[in-house]
Amino acid sequence: MNNLKNNRSRISLKAYGIEHDNFHYQLPPKELHRISLEKGMGEVASSGALAIKTGEFTGRSPKDRFIVKDEVTKDRVWWGDINIPFEADKFDALYKKVIAYLNSKELYVRDCYACADHNYRMDIRVINEYPWSNMFAYNMFIRPTEEELRNFDPEWTVINAPGFMANSEVDGTRQHNFAILNFTQKIALIGGTGYTGEIKKGIFSALNFILPVEKNTLPMHCSANVGAKGDTAIFFGLSGTGKTTLSTDASRKLIGDDEHGWNNENAVFNFEGGCYAKVINLSEENEPEIYGAIKKGAILENVVMDAHGRVDFSDTSITQNTRVSYPIYHIENVQRPSIGKNPKNIFFLTADAFGVLPPISKLTPSQAAYHFISGYTAKVAGTEAGVVEPIPSFSACFGAPFMPLHPAKYAEMLSKKMQEAKVNVWLVNTGWTGGPYGVGTRMKLKYTRAMINAVLNGDLGLYNYDDYHIHSVFGVAQPRECPGVPTSVLSPRATWNDDQAYYTTAFKLTNAFRENFKKFESYASEEIRRGGPQRYAF
Repeated sequence: MNNLKNNRSRISLKAYGIEHDNFHYQLPPKELHRISLEKGMGEVASSGALAIKTGEFTGRSPKDRFIVKDEVTKDRVWWGDINIPFEADKFDALYKKVIAYLNSKELYVRDCYACADHNYRMDIRVINEYPWSNMFAYNMFIRPTEEELRNFDPEWTVINAPGFMANSEVDGTRQHNFAILNFTQKIALIGGTGYTGEIKKGIFSALNFILPVEKNTLPMHCSANVGAKGDTAIFFGLSGTGKTTLSTDASRKLIGDDEHGWNNENAVFNFEGGCYAKVINLSEENEPEIYGAIKKGAILENVVMDAHGRVDFSDTSITQNTRVSYPIYHIENVQRPSIGKNPKNIFFLTADAFGVLPPISKLTPSQAAYHFISGYTAKVAGTEAGVVEPIPSFSACFGAPFMPLHPAKYAEMLSKKMQEAKVNVWLVNTGWTGGPYGVGTRMKLKYTRAMINAVLNGDLGLYNYDDYHIHSVFGVAQPRECPGVPTSVLSPRATWNDDQAYYTTAFKLTNAFRENFKKFESYASEEIRRGGPQRYAF
């Protein structure tokens, strides 16, 4: 216990309004694991991982994410349904209430940082009500050395109070939960929700504002890895499209699985120190690296276990958004430090539940810009109440909920970097083939891996007109052959065996693309607009 007291004496929380010293500073994960069990907040899985339940919220709550509108943000943030303004005086009043609540709680404090490239480093202090939330912060942010902690001066603070419930009528929130960013005070204030993803996404959102504005650096919602020859690959994609799975490859070193920056030196650096992977239908056979990372030190969220602690990864009775967080060193083959140079290929991942997009296709620069701004994937039946057939889902820049600036800003930066680095850009459909969801089948992971490996090995890298077919609806170039993949799989139309049904569905999706893009047309050049599907349904 003396060690804990010594650690605690290093810092004070009085600057935040927390007057007591009933807090633990910089506890190692094994201690937080033990305390969580002692407090009845978790169980031990057979793998040794800590299994917890996040309570009412098993995912982010986008409608309850706010940004304080003040002199720093009022003219820069793209305000609307995604970036919802919050009054500065309301924030101050709510902050005081949260701090009063935390003054009666035992707390867990961690100093850490984001951005593996030290030229962009953001020092962060995380103050948590729950021990397992602090363990999540240990896993997901970068861990300072003892030397770095001696002079640690946090730039941003995350205050996380899952047990505090706001009064929406008084506090200005939509309901009792909230996640609010204050760029003037450099605070992420989170309450009413135990979902740990709000902690890391708060800092990601802050970096998505700071890096383009202050550092001319592109923040990206993507995973990345690097090959033996130093070639970096970037994987953009929304949740469920395979971003973590496809970047975690035994033959390439993992840079990171979710959040990165692309700097002016043509290098890609990880924001984080860990991974936060979906585990729905996880298997050792298909995803051995992630499966092996689930051991003591990892945190499983909202999974179902039997009496012996064995996890049923197919059980979605609590949520489809079952997750695991673990420090990146749980993966053996990682890049140290988490920085990759010389990006050569970019993959846009989409789970097309309509089953009409090719499993892989090469994009022109204008098509790349169009699809980046669009950020398409699809919702399938059963994911939300009332969803009975596939529904197009668009998230600008493959990460709209975390992008405070206008999507055109990020697209402009990406286009410039793609041209300067002369990267190849690929659209990869990890969704359905042979028909839409409910009729066709999900693309086999081994085929998707084979296609990506063919790109990375150079087998699909050279553009030869005779080797590609230009899709008659979407205009993208789909390869006619690919090592390890049946030729019939490469043509989505051929897998349907019903041309009329295929084209009817394809045109339905193109209309959804065009409808979604209307809100960006005034910001997009004619060249970018031509990157979208050009044929119309009648």
